[in-house]
Amino acid sequence: MAKKPEDPERPGRIKQLRMIAQIIKEANPKGMPIVYASALGTLVLCIVIGLVTGWFWYLLFIGIMLALTVGLVVFGQIAQRSQYSMLHGQVGAAAAILQGMRGNWEVTPAVAVNRDQDIVHRVVGYPGIVLVSEGPGSRVQKMLVAEKKRVQRVALDVPVYDIQSGDGEGQIPLAKLQRHLMKLPRNLKKPAVYEINNRLKALPQTLPMPKGPLPRGAKMPRPKMR
Repeated sequence: MAKKPEDPERPGRIKQLRMIAQIIKEANPKGMPIVYASALGTLVLCIVIGLVTGWFWYLLFIGIMLALTVGLVVFGQIAQRSQYSMLHGQVGAAAAILQGMRGNWEVTPAVAVNRDQDIVHRVVGYPGIVLVSEGPGSRVQKMLVAEKKRVQRVALDVPVYDIQSGDGEGQIPLAKLQRHLMKLPRNLKKPAVYEINNRLKALPQTLPMPKGPLPRGAKMPRPKMR
């Protein structure tokens, strides 16, 4: 079997980590020192325990592994907060967050847009159909109601949820958006998710896209550890 050629545009894991580290430095100058301090502190603690108990070499090895683990966990958390900080206030920020979700989620950005650049994104997953808006609540509520009626024409008995993303009263902040969707009940099975998503793709989209590109570049790769 021929080996699948690697994508030359896809950066390697080390390069991804460097890219994320650079983003953290720009968004939070104290971020990387915190990562180093957490890893070093874990290693020092294990060494001290090893010296006291007489199990130095054993705990040195364990300490190195724990330090790498703690460092990566803290690195991932700070990287995520940096991502939210960079996306905050940008048009299409919610779409970038939604497209970074793990699991069987089909995201269609900007299914509805108005002249004020308020946006509604559509997400299809195990809960059903989720409409996520960006913009002031006084404006986007009408958009959500209109889009909900539109998708219900083909959704039939599939549950349709509407969520307002933002910092206003009753809205879900970017940092909590993924978690909010993950807490929704699982109403569909995997085949039904693909079926309803294909039906929704057939709906005509006549509204113009907002001015300026959606911030897809702000979506950062996740560092993975074997």
